[in-house]
Amino acid sequence: MRLLLVEDEKRTAEYLRKGLAENGYVVDTAPDGEQGLQLALTGAYDLLILDINLPLRDGWSLLRELRGQGLATPALYLSARDLVADKVKGLGLGADDYLVKPFAFSELLARLQTITRRAKARPLAVLKLADLELNLTEHSATRGGRRLDLTRRDFALLSLLLRRRGEPLSRALILEQVWDMNFDTETNVVDVAIGRLRRKVDEGFRGRLIHTVRGFGYSLKAPD
Repeated sequence: MRLLLVEDEKRTAEYLRKGLAENGYVVDTAPDGEQGLQLALTGAYDLLILDINLPLRDGWSLLRELRGQGLATPALYLSARDLVADKVKGLGLGADDYLVKPFAFSELLARLQTITRRAKARPLAVLKLADLELNLTEHSATRGGRRLDLTRRDFALLSLLLRRRGEPLSRALILEQVWDMNFDTETNVVDVAIGRLRRKVDEGFRGRLIHTVRGFGYSLKAPD
């Protein structure tokens, strides 16, 4: 199971990463809310562990944005803020649980297991546009009922386009969100990846979904 841990305190993050890894979890970490947002939107995670007092973007704003973009990945707040009002706010924003620091590591593991069991009983999270469907839980995609053979990078790219469908996305933004790197005007990695994705998503189907925004980037739109 793959987790994303968003925690700015280095010692705490390393302690949790090590402990979770020893219990069979694969853990990615982010030291601030902005990086956490990028990773959560482009990575296929089974669960998110979020601090609240984070640099750049706090945990409240982070989860609000993720839920607003349709990401249903289960989330647990891990925070020193122990007021009932904070717990109520976190759950109201879409968190599945709220654990106050300090805590027993065994309790954290138990809560993660409980959240995972609940998540398996939930309906699948699916993004749709026209006859295209992207299943975030199963990490699969179909168009017109036909399964698309997507690589992990293809899936991340299509997920970004679907979440922001109808919106022109610059090559710089796509490169930053999907490859997590700064834009180099000399690279054509985005164009190559879009070309590959187009062959899988549009070729052989009625109506184009992936459109070029000349001199800027790309967008995903329903056929006219």
